[in-house]
Amino acid sequence: MKDYYYLGKITKKYSFKGEVLLKIDTDQPGYYKKIKSLFIYKKNKLNLHKIDVIRFHKDKVLRIKFHDINSELEANSIVNCEIYLPLNSLPVLKGNKFYYHDVINYLVVDENFGQVGKIKNIKENISQDLFVIDYKSNDVLIPIHDEFIINVDRDKKQIIVKTPEGLIDLYINS
Repeated sequence: MKDYYYLGKITKKYSFKGEVLLKIDTDQPGYYKKIKSLFIYKKNKLNLHKIDVIRFHKDKVLRIKFHDINSELEANSIVNCEIYLPLNSLPVLKGNKFYYHDVINYLVVDENFGQVGKIKNIKENISQDLFVIDYKSNDVLIPIHDEFIINVDRDKKQIIVKTPEGLIDLYINS
């Protein structure tokens, strides 16, 4: 599923007419009010489903009526299913905003320390997501926080950060 991204999960049925609630994992919920179809991951397969009606139920929860799901029984069959969309449908981000999958292998440069290394992956935590950066075969973890990110240069595939003094040293001097 490398060409798709996770949008959210169907959490429960909403009505006897087949409506469901989809909890979405996004910083831009308004963008998804306009989608016309999405992929439901069920039985190890992605299946495209057209949407008849979509509206917000709560913040980051969409109420959806699919074209081909018309009963409680059919709605129950997709509860707890994950929802995906093609990567090429993601909204374009500008400035210092980025998608995690886009910055893998970006070079991280700290204003005080200098070149740290390339981003190996992103560690998603409950309290704070982290860049996992390869520095001479050691992992350096830098919180993904707006205060630390000075610039995201997509052309150079580089992120400039300004971390608190001593943070990087914790990882390289241990």
